[in-house]
Amino acid sequence: MALEPASVNIVCPHCEAVNRVQSERMADRPICGKCQKALFTAHPLALNGQRAFERNVQRNEIPVLVDFWAEWCGPCQMMAPQLEQAAGQLEPGVRLAKLDTEAFPAISQALGIRGIPTLILFRGGREVARHSGFMQAPQIVAWTRLQLGSS
Repeated sequence: MALEPASVNIVCPHCEAVNRVQSERMADRPICGKCQKALFTAHPLALNGQRAFERNVQRNEIPVLVDFWAEWCGPCQMMAPQLEQAAGQLEPGVRLAKLDTEAFPAISQALGIRGIPTLILFRGGREVARHSGFMQAPQIVAWTRLQLGSS
């Protein structure tokens, strides 16, 4: 009896469908079974509300790093291109996402966000680490990998 390869649930960044992807195929540019678009884009996903936030944090079986930001925040604006660079290095092992605290204040309030930018790393639907303040791409990558216990 052959063992089936390990697989993980990945939420599509385009249509939010949950896709089952074999672990060894994660780096092979998998596409969504529903919308046929790439499951990994090397860009942070803009979370557009409570449903998208919950679905991505709770249903992705890979860690999810969420940047809590606002348009008026200077350090947030400076960190946006850094997060873009980090996404290219951390995917497909980590999903990067952004949540506008002005557009969705209830989510940031529920999580006790007191300052922005704030990065929260979720694994298995639970917060595992948090960092407030600006970081450059190499720092984001190193901090994330440190929190996950990987190199």
